[in-house]
Amino acid sequence: MTDQTPSASPGQKPWGWAFIARLHFYIGLLVGPFLLIAALSGILYALTPQVEHWLYHEQFYTDNDSGTPLPLADQIRAARQALGRDEAPMAVRPAPAPGETTRVMFSDPSVGQWEHLAIFVDPVTNEVRGALPVYGTSGISAFRIVIDKFHRSLLLGEPGRVYSELAASWLWIVALGGLALWFKRRRSVSRSSQAGAGQRASRWHTRLGPWALIGFVFFSATGLTWSKYAGGNIGELRHMYGWQTPTVSTSLDGVTPAEQGPHAEHAAHSSHDMAMMDHAFDPQLYDRVLSAARNEGLKADRIEIIPAAGPGNAWKVREIGREWPTEVDEAAIDPTTLTVIDRTRFETFPLAAKLTRWGVDLHMGVLFGWINQLVLVVFASALVVMLVLGYAMWWRRRPTRASAALTPVTLIQALLRAPRPAALAVVITAVLLGLALPVLGVSLIVLVLIDGAVALAQRRRRAWAMG
Repeated sequence: MTDQTPSASPGQKPWGWAFIARLHFYIGLLVGPFLLIAALSGILYALTPQVEHWLYHEQFYTDNDSGTPLPLADQIRAARQALGRDEAPMAVRPAPAPGETTRVMFSDPSVGQWEHLAIFVDPVTNEVRGALPVYGTSGISAFRIVIDKFHRSLLLGEPGRVYSELAASWLWIVALGGLALWFKRRRSVSRSSQAGAGQRASRWHTRLGPWALIGFVFFSATGLTWSKYAGGNIGELRHMYGWQTPTVSTSLDGVTPAEQGPHAEHAAHSSHDMAMMDHAFDPQLYDRVLSAARNEGLKADRIEIIPAAGPGNAWKVREIGREWPTEVDEAAIDPTTLTVIDRTRFETFPLAAKLTRWGVDLHMGVLFGWINQLVLVVFASALVVMLVLGYAMWWRRRPTRASAALTPVTLIQALLRAPRPAALAVVITAVLLGLALPVLGVSLIVLVLIDGAVALAQRRRRAWAMG
C-alpha cells in the first residue's frame, strides 16, 4: 500500500510500473477500510457455525435420538398450535438425523426479507423446542443473521451492499497489481536494505501477498456474484451462455420458469409468501409429497418441502445439502396425483453452474466443513495482516516537509508518459471494466479525481514554499 511511485522527473521508472504502483497505493489507502471490514466480519462468520449450534442447542437438537419419528402432519399441527395462528407453513424441513429437530417455517412480520420464523419440533415427541428467525437456504439463525447482514451490507439494507461490492470489485485488482510489483522488486531489493522496521513491514507485506493471492481472487470472484450491480451483469452473462442454475417448473399448465442464479433460493420463499395458496390446508400432503420425492430419488438427509403457491402450481421438494458431495436435486410434484412433473439433477448441471454452486458454498464455509472454515479464516486473516502492514508502510513513508519537493506521478501523468497504443489499451480496459463492474467504474473516477487533486495541492504547496 505504500506510495512508492516516482516523482515526475522523466526517465526515473517506466510509466507502467509508476501506474501500477500508484493504483495499488490508492486502492489500499481508500478501499482498504472496506476490505478490512469485509475480512474481519468474514472471519467472524466463518468461526461461528459451532457457536450458533451451542447457542441454540435446545432448538436444534433433542434427547430423543432413538425413537420413531411421527408423521410430518402431526409435527406441523404442533408447530401451528405453538404459533397461535391458523396459518399454513411456507416450508418444512424434516429432521435430517436422529436427535435433530424438524423446522416448520412460517411467514412473520417480525422477521426481515428472505427470513422466516421457524418453529422447532421434536419429531419423536412433537414437543415444540422453540422458535427462531432463520435465513435462506443456509438456515442460519438470529446470531449469524446479524453477522451475515453486517458482512454483506453493514446492516444498512440494500444501500449498504455497495460497500461489499466496492471491496469485491477492487480486491482482485489490488492483489494482481501487488503480484506484478513483487515480481518487479524481488531482485532489486538487497538484504541490507531490509533492516529497518519499515523495511520489515515491507518485506512481510511482499512475502505474504503472493501466497495469499489465490484466496483474494477467489473472495473477489465469488463475492461479486452476490453483488447488486456486477452480480446483475454476471447473471445476464450466464443467461446469455446458458450457464444458469436449472430449476424445476412448478406450473401445472406447462409454463417453464426462467433459470435461476445461485442465490435465487433466498428469494424463493419471499415470492411464495406473496402468492400463498388460499385453498384448503392439508398437513398430510407433506408426508405424501415427501414420499413421492423419495421415490423419485431425492435421498439427501437435508431436504425442504415447499407447498404450492396456488391452485395452478405444484409442490417443490429440494435437497439442501451444501456439503461435499453437493446434494441440490429438485422435484416438482402435482399435489393431486402425486406425480413428478419436473425434475433437476445436479449431475446434469452445466459445468459453469456447478462451479458457481461450489464457489458459493466454499465462500460460505460449508462445502468441506471445518476444514473449509479454517482455510477461509487463514486467507481472510492474511488479508487483514496485509492491510495493516500496508497502512504501517504508508504511515512511515507519508509525505513530510523534507519530501514535499517530490511530487508523485499521478495516474493521468503516468498514462501521458505511455506510448499511445498502451495508454489507449489502458483506457479501453478501464471503460470495459467499469461497464461490467459499475461500482468499480464510479469509484475509479473518484479515485482519479482525488489523485489529481492531491497532486495539484502538493504542487501549489511546493510553489508557495519556494516563494
